[in-house]
Amino acid sequence: MSASLTFALLGHPVGHSVSPAIHGAAYRALGVPHRYEVRDCPTREHVLAQVEQLRAGALAGLNVTVPHKRLALELSDHADESAAATGVANVLSRGVDGRITASNTDAGALAQEIAALHPRPRRAAVIGAGGAAQAAVVACRSLGLASVAVSSRGWRLGEPREGWKHAATFEALGATPWAWPQHAADRHPDVFSSFLLGADVIVQATSAGMRGAGPGEEVSAWVPWRELPAGALAIDVVYNPSRTPFLAAAEAAGVARRGGLGMLVRQAALALEIWLSGTSRWRPLDLEELSAAAERALAAQGRR
Repeated sequence: MSASLTFALLGHPVGHSVSPAIHGAAYRALGVPHRYEVRDCPTREHVLAQVEQLRAGALAGLNVTVPHKRLALELSDHADESAAATGVANVLSRGVDGRITASNTDAGALAQEIAALHPRPRRAAVIGAGGAAQAAVVACRSLGLASVAVSSRGWRLGEPREGWKHAATFEALGATPWAWPQHAADRHPDVFSSFLLGADVIVQATSAGMRGAGPGEEVSAWVPWRELPAGALAIDVVYNPSRTPFLAAAEAAGVARRGGLGMLVRQAALALEIWLSGTSRWRPLDLEELSAAAERALAAQGRR
């Protein structure tokens, strides 16, 4: 029988996570006795302590979620191509020499989601300025989209683009920053809502609407839902709750939509491949089986 390994998720807050259910289902499918834990890390020092456990071999691998994805990359010894491309990491793995490699499975997972849900996307709009937004831009660019725009509440029309601290980062990733709209009816040609009128894919890549986070209406109320192109797709990276204000607004307008659970399951499967592909028990995982485990965990949370 395989030796038991311990993996963990770092973030703050993390109590809502269904990742333990996904990974538990994967371990059962693989027939391995591994464990997956959530560890709340409110400060840099908390994260550093867990990374040192990984370096020492007490942990076999780490997932990292908000707000520590940039810090995860900083604390690693090496960034693989996925982490280098996005500038953030959500997976840390340990080599036999104790050196830590940072990876990003968010971008690959979102690219898989978009490819499965939209046949020929050309223009994408990304809402947000954090690590998830960076991964979303990389995902869209990897699919060959001709144009990717990004915006957040940190930059409004009339303010210099250079004053938005994230502008250079997103431009380096291949996205064009657009000013945040002033109000719901704002159709100024230089604001984000105008770009959305021709967008095939809209990715909501903030924590807004997440259980325990800020309200989701602030990233959805101004979107010109009924003016979007036919066949447009809305994706919210938030998975808890399963129906966010962003997704509810898309549904009301008849826009195709997907919550973050599919992306979460896909990125978990990619992380498991990084950690376990060299072991004798590894085999590709059934995503439907992992999704079912996540949905059961979400339903259980809803009954509490």
